[in-house]
Amino acid sequence: MNPETYTHLHAGDWHRAHALLARGVPAETARNLAELDLDDRWEIFQLIESKEALAVFLHMDDEEQANLLETMGLDEARKLANHLPVYTLARTYEILPRQYGDAILDNLSHARRDAVLAILRHPVDSVARVMRTDFEVVDGGTSVADALQRLRASTALSDDVVSLLFVTDAEGHYLGYVRLSSLMRAEPGTVVGSIVESRNNRIAPTDNKVDAARMLQRTNLPVLPVVDTANRLVGVIRFDDAMDVLEEDTSEDVYKKAGIGDLIHNKDVVRSEKLTSGGIGYPVKVRLAFLMVTLAGGLMVGGVIDFFEDTLAAIVALAIFIPLVMDMGGNVGTQSTTIFARGLALGHIDLGRFFRTHMVREAMVGLAMGAVIAVLAGTIAYFWQGAPNDIPQLGIVVGVALFFSVFTAALLGFLLPWLLVKIGVDHAPGADPFITTIKDFTGLAVYFGMAAWLLSAHMPV
Repeated sequence: MNPETYTHLHAGDWHRAHALLARGVPAETARNLAELDLDDRWEIFQLIESKEALAVFLHMDDEEQANLLETMGLDEARKLANHLPVYTLARTYEILPRQYGDAILDNLSHARRDAVLAILRHPVDSVARVMRTDFEVVDGGTSVADALQRLRASTALSDDVVSLLFVTDAEGHYLGYVRLSSLMRAEPGTVVGSIVESRNNRIAPTDNKVDAARMLQRTNLPVLPVVDTANRLVGVIRFDDAMDVLEEDTSEDVYKKAGIGDLIHNKDVVRSEKLTSGGIGYPVKVRLAFLMVTLAGGLMVGGVIDFFEDTLAAIVALAIFIPLVMDMGGNVGTQSTTIFARGLALGHIDLGRFFRTHMVREAMVGLAMGAVIAVLAGTIAYFWQGAPNDIPQLGIVVGVALFFSVFTAALLGFLLPWLLVKIGVDHAPGADPFITTIKDFTGLAVYFGMAAWLLSAHMPV
């Protein structure tokens, strides 16, 4: 934000601060307001003209909208709510305190309140929760000239919405869409129904919103039509809303990846407020749960080292490569689980064909990486510690152990998250501790086992 704006704000000169903030478009003004404290945000918002204020409000995210509605007080919130789209009201209602939200809804007309409640009756992960009801639709028998005139009159609609014109038949059944560019190129007297495109790109209000967002991403359309069971157009999902859905879904998976997701209700979004404020019981409980697996695994790995204590004591050079064997497998496992988590979140991993497609591919990747790392590290181990200490077999021991560790970690990085998903356990924080334990235990067992076998000539008699 402009430093001059801050100066006016701190001096209480709201009018000059508003003048500086309002120089940009509504989206920019909304971003600037988001940087202010809630009270300052409301002071500035009051100075914006009604039509511009509504546009600024609609460019705020859901949390900012709810906070502003609560800050402005019930009377002002009710006034503003009468001009807000029903989908915006539905989103903010769930964030607001229940009593405050109910008081706002009670002041709406019966039709608008029923529309909001109809949205709220759908599951939170459904398309109905993110679809919008502002779009343009014409009968298939309309001429291109009349359709263009209708779009010209749609001054209240956003650019992405008017870039597509939806077409229905005389009974209101969805037929498809026509691009604005197609309308501009067609003859004025052409019937719109004759240039309709793809009637198959559509979704239902009950569909999962993440699946719908991925579909919109694949089709590369600005909006996607939402039709009911009778094939009647009831709304649209916009590209920017779809990207918000995917970002939210990916963020949830990243939170869980870091070990801060809910271990039982693994489909709930972990709110930042719960993690960064309040008591420390929740984050401590969630993060410690799977760290106990790592603790137990570390003790098991210590047992492996203790079992091969004589081998390690006889050839001290073996200790030099223990961190390499453990860390390399750990990094590969983390790479694999991250790729799995992101692929699952973005829809690139199909659990229905997991083994015959994704698992086979990851196994090939693990084999290739293991071979390269084994040859490289084995060669270095031979010339660095093997040949100078008259134990040339050390290069083979290090190479084979690393190959096994890398290949195992790559497989486990995909297999364990898949297994946890199948049994209903949160895969993101749960996979890494198990992978760490298994690959460290098996990797070091192979390492010391081969050392004891191949280097037996160097063991004391």
